[in-house]
Amino acid sequence: MRFYSGAGDSGVSAATGSPATRLVNAGKFDPVADLDLRLVQYFIVVAGHEHISRAAAELRIAQPSLSRQIQRLEEQLGVRLFDRGARGSQLTPAGRVFLAQANDLVAAAGRAVTNARAAAISGMITIGHPPGLVITPAVGDLRGRYPNAEIHTRHLTWEDSRSLAEYRVDVVVAWQPFAAPIESYRVTVLYEDPRVLVVPAFHRLAGRGSVTVADFADEPMADFATPGASAEWLTFWWPERPGGDRILAGPTVHTVHDKFELIASGGAVAMHPRGDQSVLARTDLRTIPIEGIPPCQVVMLTRLSEDSALVDEFRKSAVACLSGLSVRPGVDPLADRSSSHGSTCS
Repeated sequence: MRFYSGAGDSGVSAATGSPATRLVNAGKFDPVADLDLRLVQYFIVVAGHEHISRAAAELRIAQPSLSRQIQRLEEQLGVRLFDRGARGSQLTPAGRVFLAQANDLVAAAGRAVTNARAAAISGMITIGHPPGLVITPAVGDLRGRYPNAEIHTRHLTWEDSRSLAEYRVDVVVAWQPFAAPIESYRVTVLYEDPRVLVVPAFHRLAGRGSVTVADFADEPMADFATPGASAEWLTFWWPERPGGDRILAGPTVHTVHDKFELIASGGAVAMHPRGDQSVLARTDLRTIPIEGIPPCQVVMLTRLSEDSALVDEFRKSAVACLSGLSVRPGVDPLADRSSSHGSTCS
């Protein structure tokens, strides 16, 4: 990237040249002729090492080439930036002054590029997720980076398994495994979420620090209305008893809220993701860690044919703000996370 003064080599006189040329010649601002930001970045690295060879190694360019680039920058600025000697390259007084401003210059240029790209991306995106799965940090990050975009979220129920295929949403963030096949989607794993046993507050296991499948093998488990559910999904949420039989299915429920009401009244128990905020908000339910079983995963699903720039940018937000989380007792996994692309996830 380069900044140009506007006083080019076209041979146009100050009286008849462009407005920018006339402003330069009128003394409205001082021109910086053909300042190449790439050279400024090279200068910052050399100044940090105070040694041209070490800087060249970091930049992965030949030392003679780097020396020529620094000399070119000095010619553009009209000052000597380094005193070169046996002990390395020491900043001159002019070099120290320029370094103080060079970092701000490069940072400002980066912000200008980011803001320009953000302004160019508009359009609309709808992000689907289960009610108890918090995606606010990633959505907020996307809003902050693309203020011109129209961003919607939509709560999905167990019956919304085709919302992505039917283009009712553009993205789904949810717990895996899924009841429906997902081979036709792009899957981005964000983090793991342990499974817990959900019981009523008065249940015999409610005070336990952890349980195994054997501890609740004789309890009826809430049965979801999921016709055609995959074998993987059924096995994951209805594990086998120690003897090999499937745990007894209890009454059928159609929504997660129906499920919690059934459990709270003593009609069944259920396995559930630990990070579901909707169960944690209920004082009449208890969650107990289950030993000896793998966690579920929070993933992002998109259509394989998706070419939306906003979807790609939300993936960056989700990875930066949510990826790598691990849900643990008493720990807020979403606290104090900053995105890798410069925005704060909050």
